[in-house]
Amino acid sequence: MTLPTAAPLWRGGWAQGLAYGGLGLPLAFVALPLYVVLPNHYASEFGIPLATLGALLLGARLLDAVADPLIGRWVDGWFGQSARRVLAAAVLAALVLMAGFRGLFFPAVQGQAALLVWCATLLAVTYLSYSVLSVLHQAWGARLGGDAGQRARIVSWREGLALVGVLVASVLPSVAGLSVTTVVFAVLLCAAVALLTLAPQPHIQAQRGAAPRLTLPLHTPAFRRLLAVYLVNGVASAVPATLVLFFIRDRLQAQAFEPLFLASYFAAGALSMPLWVRLVARFGLAPAWLAGMGLAVASFAWAALLGAGDVAAYTAVCVASGVALGADLALPGALLAGVIQRAGHSQQLEGAYFGWWNFATKLNLALAAGIALPLLAAWGYTPGGRDETALHALTLAYCLLPCVLKLAAAALLWTLWINPKAPS
Repeated sequence: MTLPTAAPLWRGGWAQGLAYGGLGLPLAFVALPLYVVLPNHYASEFGIPLATLGALLLGARLLDAVADPLIGRWVDGWFGQSARRVLAAAVLAALVLMAGFRGLFFPAVQGQAALLVWCATLLAVTYLSYSVLSVLHQAWGARLGGDAGQRARIVSWREGLALVGVLVASVLPSVAGLSVTTVVFAVLLCAAVALLTLAPQPHIQAQRGAAPRLTLPLHTPAFRRLLAVYLVNGVASAVPATLVLFFIRDRLQAQAFEPLFLASYFAAGALSMPLWVRLVARFGLAPAWLAGMGLAVASFAWAALLGAGDVAAYTAVCVASGVALGADLALPGALLAGVIQRAGHSQQLEGAYFGWWNFATKLNLALAAGIALPLLAAWGYTPGGRDETALHALTLAYCLLPCVLKLAAAALLWTLWINPKAPS
């Protein structure tokens, strides 16, 4: 593979957008089977007890989350050496990820004890290689710099193609099978890494002196303020993601329409990216994100009014909330890139910042499950039930709890970021 040495500036356009953002597609593609398909595969195909499997998955995910800040330090070290070192790390991580993904679904051992060891080992390796590629990709984009509009466009390419990856991954395993899925993933990942060699190159600045502290980003006031908004908003988004299938199957009684609902949601998110970029150019990153939060609140408030058979209305809810998802994906990362610039840490600590950022993302998913599922149980809901009181509890958890959390995130965004009296 020939590695480029030039450092072209980001000029926009589909060629540069695809070259940089392309890696987002296979990374999102692989995430869905790992989180959704793998547990069912090991339980149904190999008879692994659910409790044992749950503990194993929890341990692997905790290791993955805790490792992200350290991975961020590694990424900054690679960027401090050369573009060749960064791309070599991407190639190595991609090879490990491809092998781990294939091995997880087609283990080379038999027997429950051997399968558990195999699964635990490959999960750790696969999650860590996935995190290396994710942090490297995010840091690469942040190092391209630019004004608010340019940063939003860079993130939009990455996250828009990631949504395309989610759409493909949601269909392919059931249509073509797991073997074909692993092959398609390998092809997509190889193509994406090859494209990255053609992407605009970030400036490489050698680090001087001792490596900065792992917690240095947490000592940046603007990062702490943005992280607080991101955490609350992230939990607000993760709660309905955790409960959506329960709501479709029990409240709407529309299980047959799940593909329509999910496709509408993710497609709207991907197609809305240019809209949010235009709004950023007119109003700024934070006000545009605030508008996205408002749209999400309106969408879920409307969903609270729906009942059995409201397929068309819920499809509209999916489209509206999908557009709001576009703001959640495109704008916070662009804001973070600006924080790094203003803190004087550009070309130095992007990996460290995104390591903590990804840690917060994974914490959001854990908090959402830890909040929503116990609340539902306490309110008397059980999957498959038709008791009206229990369904009312499901509506409260799926629709109104996210609204409360989104409003709290919007209040934080206004107070800590947009308000002229907010700290600088």
